[in-house]
Amino acid sequence: MSMIDARRFLADHGGMPKPLPLLEPVPTADVCCTPLASAPLTADEAADLALRFKALADPGRLRLLSLLMASESGESCTCDLTGPLGLSQPTVSHHLKKLAEAGLVTGERRGVWTWYRVQPDALAGIAAVLTGQVA
Repeated sequence: MSMIDARRFLADHGGMPKPLPLLEPVPTADVCCTPLASAPLTADEAADLALRFKALADPGRLRLLSLLMASESGESCTCDLTGPLGLSQPTVSHHLKKLAEAGLVTGERRGVWTWYRVQPDALAGIAAVLTGQVA
């Protein structure tokens, strides 16, 4: 875009473009509690662990995790996940939001799209709670 076009664009659209808000950091899914066989879970620990299991208890979300983990770069754009899943973009975004709320994935906004990656120790932390083996 030439300098004249840039000035005309800014004049036509009310000055500088509106800055995008920063995304709030998402909690990570580190080991939430002691292994199940070591001691009974507290109510808070059980609620935290259940949130993560609920996020994993959907076939679409499991496939999303698989696609993210199998991607060459370890991350994928929301736009690249709709085709392989055969789901609409709003549905994929909803599933990714649930995985992010559970601390299993993180998203980074790049332009109009969000790129997601699996939290490195998230699944290992859940496995450690179940098996009693620290990763």
